[in-house]
Amino acid sequence: MHFKKITRRTAIAGAAAAAALAGFSTGALAQKKYDTGATDKTIKIGHIVPYSGPVSAYGTIGKSIVAYFAKVNEEGGINGRKVEVLSLDDAYNPAKTVEVARKLVEQDEIFLLFAPLGTGQNTAIVKYMNAKKVPHLFLATGATRWGDYKNFPWTMGWQPTYQAEGKIYAEHILKNHPNAKIAILYQNDDFGKDNLKGVLDGLGDKVKTMVVSQLSYEVTDPTVDSQLTMLKGTGADVFVNLSTPKFAAMIIKKLPEIGWKPVHYLSSVSQSIQSVLTPAGLDNASGVITSVYLRDPNDPRFKDTKEVADYRAWIQKYYAAGNPGDSLNVIGYSSAQTLHKVLERAGDNLTRANVMKIAAGLDLQLPMLYPGINLKTAADDYYPIERMQPVRFNGKTYEPMGPVLGR
Repeated sequence: MHFKKITRRTAIAGAAAAAALAGFSTGALAQKKYDTGATDKTIKIGHIVPYSGPVSAYGTIGKSIVAYFAKVNEEGGINGRKVEVLSLDDAYNPAKTVEVARKLVEQDEIFLLFAPLGTGQNTAIVKYMNAKKVPHLFLATGATRWGDYKNFPWTMGWQPTYQAEGKIYAEHILKNHPNAKIAILYQNDDFGKDNLKGVLDGLGDKVKTMVVSQLSYEVTDPTVDSQLTMLKGTGADVFVNLSTPKFAAMIIKKLPEIGWKPVHYLSSVSQSIQSVLTPAGLDNASGVITSVYLRDPNDPRFKDTKEVADYRAWIQKYYAAGNPGDSLNVIGYSSAQTLHKVLERAGDNLTRANVMKIAAGLDLQLPMLYPGINLKTAADDYYPIERMQPVRFNGKTYEPMGPVLGR
């Protein structure tokens, strides 16, 4: 039997080759990590929005999200993977939201749930999503509770919170109307109370001297005429109107009728020129102050920018039935871009924990965010967008008032 003599040099070379081979195989295995819903070829995303029911107009957000990822897929996907979006209807019914979320997680086996819409709807599923440890990302609701990273580490909001918005109005009032007598009307629900808290917190010690009255209304009230009469009677010269679109239109129309002409701050949920200000009368709405965080595609100041040109080209090709001027489509487009960035950065480490880690470390300048506003998160900051631009309606369009405000 012949034995080959093994020298020290050949032993070292052999060991090095073996180590290199082992390192290669281990590295190859470590390069790609997947949780349920992600593979070499696809990433499966769940989405919930009311395509039917009382607020079915919000369904366009879902259609714009699907259209955005259709563009991404046509261009090669994300790191070579196609994004499959399962966008389902909950009719704005929290009980249905629970049913749909369970289906997406347990039957469809999604990787994450993206941008489900509504405060009550997300409240109904937040504990479930966190118990399942499925990312519940970039929610389409401004409730402040979606930044509670300690109790709900798998849940993150996206848009500015109602409290952040309320603080911005307070900051603007303190700077521009330091001696104001403020009257506040708010909707008696989570939306209205959240917004109200922001205003009162923002005014700080000045609340006692500046706020002369705060009244609420119920969503079932036929009108708010009596509240407006009472608020006018206080002698207030600044009116903070924290109402939803139906009531906002009634209020804007009513104020001239009762001869009350305060400086008028309006909640951003009711800023639509088409659906709120026009029915109320554009002359009546002239001078109304609100706040924005997205570019308006119809704003003459932005119409020739690359950002708006790219947005319009996208919607024309991938969602031709969508209205490019509808801010809801800008929301769908921009929130989808945020998720795109997160998944892109995840690379081949497509675990749910890694996605949440990346989502909690962003600093983005999204194309359709208003100039001067960025999207930023941290492990202890689950509020992506916290800045807004105060704007005033001039009878035709909104004009900026001073600098961008907020954190």
